[in-house]
Amino acid sequence: MYEEVKAKMDKAISAMESDFAGIRAGRANPAILDRITVDYYGTATPLAQVGTISVPDPRQLLIQPWDASILHDIEKAILASDLGLTPNNDGKGIRLNFPAPTEERRKELVKTVSKRAEEAKVVVRNARRDALDAVKAQKKNGEITEDDVKSAENDIQKITDQYIKDIDARADKKTKEVMEI
Repeated sequence: MYEEVKAKMDKAISAMESDFAGIRAGRANPAILDRITVDYYGTATPLAQVGTISVPDPRQLLIQPWDASILHDIEKAILASDLGLTPNNDGKGIRLNFPAPTEERRKELVKTVSKRAEEAKVVVRNARRDALDAVKAQKKNGEITEDDVKSAENDIQKITDQYIKDIDARADKKTKEVMEI
């Protein structure tokens, strides 16, 4: 039973981490392009599968498609996304320049980090609630004793506290990253 609870909580943390990767902290990070898909011969294809994404300097991404004919499609996909970046097409590739975020933008990003962390905590707490409900159901069915219930509740709470602490640590790390740019 504990493995199932931990698996749900691990999923919450990995989802939060993938959200954090998409939060643009002023540094060029290819992970922010993970959600962008390009219309490649009628099929929505992830950007990473149509070319190479590199980081030539800390504030720039370079996208070099294997098929130069889709440069315009990549540009359209980036403009249609919520990244707020303007692609520069040089005929061979697309450059994305990342401006240094303003203080106001950094504060917005910190709020987003906090929001994502809180969402992950809610998922962790829901997993705890589901596990506690399962324990109580086992008690009601006579499968376990009252002492087993107390022990399981304590174990589940310890696991939950550990995951909440991990989420807070990761959120603090991302907040520091956003603010030190």
